Amino acid sequence: MGARANYVVVRGGTWTLHHSHWGANRVATDLAYGPAAAIRCVRANPQVDADRRTSPEGWLDDVWCEGAALVDTDRRVLLWFSGEAYSWAEHAAHRAVLERTWPGWEVRWACDGIGDLHAHLGLGHGFVREPGFRETGPPYWRQPEGDITTVLTVRGPDGEVRAWGSGYEADEELSGGPGLLALLPDGTPPPVLTAMPNGGLHFDLPTRTLGVWTVRTVPGIHDWPLPAGPDGDGWDGWRLDFWGDDHRPHAARAAGRVTFPDVDPRPALADWRRHIGDPPPDPAALLDLASRPPHGSDGSDGLTAVANPAATVAHEGPDPTPAERTALGAVFDALLTPGLSDT
Repeated sequence: MGARANYVVVRGGTWTLHHSHWGANRVATDLAYGPAAAIRCVRANPQVDADRRTSPEGWLDDVWCEGAALVDTDRRVLLWFSGEAYSWAEHAAHRAVLERTWPGWEVRWACDGIGDLHAHLGLGHGFVREPGFRETGPPYWRQPEGDITTVLTVRGPDGEVRAWGSGYEADEELSGGPGLLALLPDGTPPPVLTAMPNGGLHFDLPTRTLGVWTVRTVPGIHDWPLPAGPDGDGWDGWRLDFWGDDHRPHAARAAGRVTFPDVDPRPALADWRRHIGDPPPDPAALLDLASRPPHGSDGSDGLTAVANPAATVAHEGPDPTPAERTALGAVFDALLTPGLSDT
């Protein structure tokens, strides 16, 4: 158990690699107080030996790395991803705060997950990835029963755009290849979005171009074309137009068939503000809970729980100064007050 994360600080032409067993669910929170607090936070967590940082064994891979951040003080670039945001509104809230508490920095969502950090360091997107690391399968699609997770649009040879909603994430839809198109039913009315989806795919059939955006990660997206599934229906012959976490290019190509709602991020901002001062998880309490006998068992089966030693090391948060707390509070005030968020 855990929420594992990697962190990198680049300074003076060199970099250090750090690890936390419990930090992945609070990456944006640890970054929110600005560069100085974020660097203190990263350096307070265990550092990977220098001789292992350029070896795949020194890093978490795509399976185990649930969050990460890279702070490049030389180029003033911040890269981050995590599972901390459960909705588009929460992701938008995190981005809005980080763009204000990191003024003058390029703040980027790491859509390729840990691969984007590796590419930034010159190690290559596939640094920790074995051939065939991406799971593939037959194409699949289902009509969502609740909120739409991914918007799918198709511009046909006649220039007409059609639209569907999907209950799967963009990454899942990509894993089945363009055979997805054959599953989309004719005559289906376009989806009505009551909340922002997590991502979208736009198929332009005349140019065989696929546009993609997502507020989740798509490991391997930059190693285009993505591999084929068991039926051999891969993305060869398709050009990728990747929009990161920005839905606006998709909206422009949807030709009015889909209206992306104007979602107010202030409820997500207010909720984040209420919890941003919460301490990191207590590993002792979590491990005690996990090591108890299963419900209905008296513990006489002779099984003994064994904890990963790394799981016993608590995550160190940013420990912001009073001035950093005040500055972050002012950012929240501005974003939560109508008419002030654009000033």
